[in-house]
Amino acid sequence: METTNRPHLHTLAHRGTIQGLTITATKTSTDLCHYFGGVRYALPPLQRWRRARQLPSTFTYGSKDAPGRCDSGAGLCPQPGFLSLSPENEAAWTEDCFQCNVWVPVGEVPRGGWPVFMFIHGGWLQFGSPNGFNAAALLGETNFKCVVVMPAYRVNLFGFLYSAELEQDAAAVGETVGNHGFWDQRLAMEWTKENVHLFGGNPDNITISGYSAGANSAFHQLAYDLRQPDDKAIVRQACIFSNSPAVQPKSPAETQLQFDQLLAALHIPSTLSANERLARLRALPPKQLLDAAKTIQVHQFRPTTDSGFILPNLFTSLDNGDFARKLLARNIRLILGECADEHFLYSVWFPPQENTLESLRTRLIADYPERIVDALLPLHYPTKQLPPTCQNWTPDAWGRIYADMQVYHMQRGLIHALTDNAAGIDASRLIHRYRIEFRAQCIEKGIPLEWGVTHSSDYPLWFWGNGDVLTDSEKKSTAEAFIGPLSRFVKGVSAEGRDGFGWGTCGKGVRVLRADGEVEIRGDEMWEEGVRVWKTLRDVDVGEKARL
Repeated sequence: METTNRPHLHTLAHRGTIQGLTITATKTSTDLCHYFGGVRYALPPLQRWRRARQLPSTFTYGSKDAPGRCDSGAGLCPQPGFLSLSPENEAAWTEDCFQCNVWVPVGEVPRGGWPVFMFIHGGWLQFGSPNGFNAAALLGETNFKCVVVMPAYRVNLFGFLYSAELEQDAAAVGETVGNHGFWDQRLAMEWTKENVHLFGGNPDNITISGYSAGANSAFHQLAYDLRQPDDKAIVRQACIFSNSPAVQPKSPAETQLQFDQLLAALHIPSTLSANERLARLRALPPKQLLDAAKTIQVHQFRPTTDSGFILPNLFTSLDNGDFARKLLARNIRLILGECADEHFLYSVWFPPQENTLESLRTRLIADYPERIVDALLPLHYPTKQLPPTCQNWTPDAWGRIYADMQVYHMQRGLIHALTDNAAGIDASRLIHRYRIEFRAQCIEKGIPLEWGVTHSSDYPLWFWGNGDVLTDSEKKSTAEAFIGPLSRFVKGVSAEGRDGFGWGTCGKGVRVLRADGEVEIRGDEMWEEGVRVWKTLRDVDVGEKARL
């Protein structure tokens, strides 16, 4: 969509004045929304691999005469490049990435404020930025009238490195260590809760959402939020787009191996003291760290069971019904689902180095605990041979098994755990599923046609073009399938049907946007296989806990 921008001043009461943009549709001269890019939600940590700092109560963004400039975008954490989703741009990197982009509808603020839709970007937790998302047409052309908040956060080794050395270093200043990217997101949520009313948002109606790794983040943010007292809770409902929690994250002992590999790749002697090793790591430029990280065996920096943000009993709480019980107590509804061909995009992210089963195993261990990988592989390849559905071990088999773990099987397992757990707690009425088999024309310039409806190909559907243009027929299908019900979901408006907002199904049923643009409510042919894999991997984790 072609748009023009003009400066827009906005007063944030005690926080001062900022200058953003009013975005206008060029063709119709219609104002679509106001945009404020790079709004700071936290102060940077005093050192690399420390917690970011909450904004003090006295913090102001600017004055009427010298407003804070919020007309660009959030800071870009240093990161590897990946296709067109994240071109490597070292000049744009900053470790001070603690800003968010805020999109605000035009017009009079409704009584109580607009609902708030907080969206966490994806990128395997290794790359990504909120700057690639555009909510202008969504806010300006549809009934989705919400304040949209999109935070940046630390990714890859800057956000998810863990070790005993870092744990000792953090304890010296009274901090926890690890999962810094998740703590960043939580700070952004707390900032939103405290300040979104200054943008016309309703702090008591916040939907947490995310795509891919952002969806995984949304789950972990929800899990953390459910542990807080009611007066500290932030999340009212959640959207988990194309991802799912898979297994209990690696333990500190398992992530220590990755840290040691990184030190070796950087030629930092293990004979140095812990403080000296950290000092050398902190002194290195980001690119040198990232280049070294690509060369180690465990090259994916993932969450750690740190006993701070992520508790050791997280997945046990799913098994025993405690998680479902808390969802029901707070009446937190979930939208979650998938694309039909997730595996094509997954297949090109750090694929196995050789076309062998053993190389596939090595690659999976970069993401998951080794015991999980060794339980997973026989489920997919009982004869250790390629199945008829796969052309080769890499990239084909790799993309498919990774998509199963990231989305297909584990999401079904999560739903099973919420509806058929040991306590008999059934949260079916809170669960609303979707599947997308429809491909918008505007994605052809970035995603090959032969990849079908792959991972991330649905961005234009959720964001009404996401800066591109949907055809009239695509708009009709998208509005009926998702945007209309999603608008009611985030607003809390009731509609016909037992799900309360017009989704048409809850629990195990799936709302499908078919290739022809029509909506269909369908059963789930992959249900039993997904639950089988989930149960097997859960048994492995339970057995490991019993052994320890």
